[in-house]
Amino acid sequence: MPKLHTNHAAKKRFKITANGKVLAKGCGKQHLNEHMSSKKKRKIRTPKTQIHETLVDHVMRQLPYARYTR
Repeated sequence: MPKLHTNHAAKKRFKITANGKVLAKGCGKQHLNEHMSSKKKRKIRTPKTQIHETLVDHVMRQLPYARYTR
C-alpha cells in the first residue's frame, strides 16, 4: 500500500484538537491593513476558531495521518 501524502497547505492552516475538533485561524490580517482601525485588527487577532462541520471531512481528507475521533 503506498503512502498517503499530506497537503502541506492544510497542515499549516488547520489544527486538530485532542477531542477531534478542527480549528482554523481567522483571515484578514496579512496585508492591506493600514486602513483598518486598531479595534478591527484587535478583533482579528483572536485565537483559532472551530470550522463548520460540513468542512471537516474535506479537511480530514487532506490530513490523512491526523488523529481524529468522532
